Amino acid sequence: MRHILSALVQNVPGVLSHISGMLASRGYNIDSLAVGETENPELSRMTFVVVGDDRVLDQVRKQLEKIVTVVEVEDISSRNCVERDLMLVRVKAARGPQRSEIFELVEIFRGKVVDVGPDEIMAEISGRESKVEAFIDRMRPYGITQLVRTGRIALVRGGQPSATDTEVELAVPTK
Repeated sequence: MRHILSALVQNVPGVLSHISGMLASRGYNIDSLAVGETENPELSRMTFVVVGDDRVLDQVRKQLEKIVTVVEVEDISSRNCVERDLMLVRVKAARGPQRSEIFELVEIFRGKVVDVGPDEIMAEISGRESKVEAFIDRMRPYGITQLVRTGRIALVRGGQPSATDTEVELAVPTK
């Protein structure tokens, strides 16, 4: 089973390396990882997708919570959340009907054409993993020349604060 974990961490050098190294050393595979600064520049949010049963999830959580720079870890898989992947894809697109078909497919998938060259088009697609995968499948016959994807990002819907929201404010070191 896939689990989405959201970890709030101190925004200091070495946190990503420390966390990924700890998980790797214990044999846990990270299926997806995205990291970025939050609304508070002293904190970053790391969103992990890990595959395993509830025992694996519990062990990963416990290991993450032991790390000093980790402020909070939440399993948001079972909560009502919005999750997205982002992809940039470059596709062969010579002038003519093929190019028009690609433009139409990008529009149908609610994507954006972000660059147009003489023989290629670059598109941006965001959405659930299944949508991104479906777009890739539709582009393969045209000839994908390059593809890059982010890791999964996710937030819990509708202002459902975590139980530790007030604790997070207290746990952040002041400068």
